[in-house]
Amino acid sequence: METIFLKLGGSLITDKTQVETVRADVLTRLAAEIAQARRENPALRLVLGHGSGSFGHVAGAKHGTRQGVQDAAGWRGFAEVSDAAARLNRLVLAALLAADVSAVSLSPSASVGCVDGRIQTIASQPVLAALDAGIVPVVYGDVAFDAVRGGTIVSTEEVMMALAGEIRPFWLLLAGETTGVYDQSGQVIPAISRANYFEIEAALGGSRGTDVTGGMASKVQGMLALVDHFPQLSIRIFSGLEPGNLAQTLLHPSQAEGTLLHAD
Repeated sequence: METIFLKLGGSLITDKTQVETVRADVLTRLAAEIAQARRENPALRLVLGHGSGSFGHVAGAKHGTRQGVQDAAGWRGFAEVSDAAARLNRLVLAALLAADVSAVSLSPSASVGCVDGRIQTIASQPVLAALDAGIVPVVYGDVAFDAVRGGTIVSTEEVMMALAGEIRPFWLLLAGETTGVYDQSGQVIPAISRANYFEIEAALGGSRGTDVTGGMASKVQGMLALVDHFPQLSIRIFSGLEPGNLAQTLLHPSQAEGTLLHAD
């Protein structure tokens, strides 16, 4: 049975300009759309992840947790980042349950082992058990213990990609604020693969597509590396701000709006 990974971006479900502020109306609607898709397709196997937005990122930046933890103050920061990420996760779970989506939170800090900032081991069995039970496992960006750095932070994407090795999703759906990957004229690029990457590479460097994590070009490169590794996987970047879009994308990912990234 095909499994879909869905990530709700941190900037989609929180207001990044306000510390620890959820966009409650957006989160409530997205949860209702997930419920709708599950009603219309009861066989849908969904792994949900969400970004930390204005929750974990603030504490993480303050303490430099991703780079490593060496002393008591650093471990205090590690604990604060964990707490902030979990606070948002509880709000996401509450929204899902209120929308009648049976969901369970699986904290990456309890299941991930890192070496120098990279996930080396992850417990996929609880995620598979949740899917087999017909409930939605929910993961998120979290702190993790690290054999080299002491502690670090793992992103939602990193957690989902570590799970992909065992769970083998057919789709990774990335719901954000933008309607897809834009070209230089601000139009959505419908599809990206290795075959056309060089044609569109210049467009990805434009200011519309840059951000603190290295810009859209590095994100697209990372996603193409992912589909190189998992050729069955297709990735869609789409807007979660447009009402009804998430439900339709979950039900018909190959026909949905946005940018499709796929193997040649």
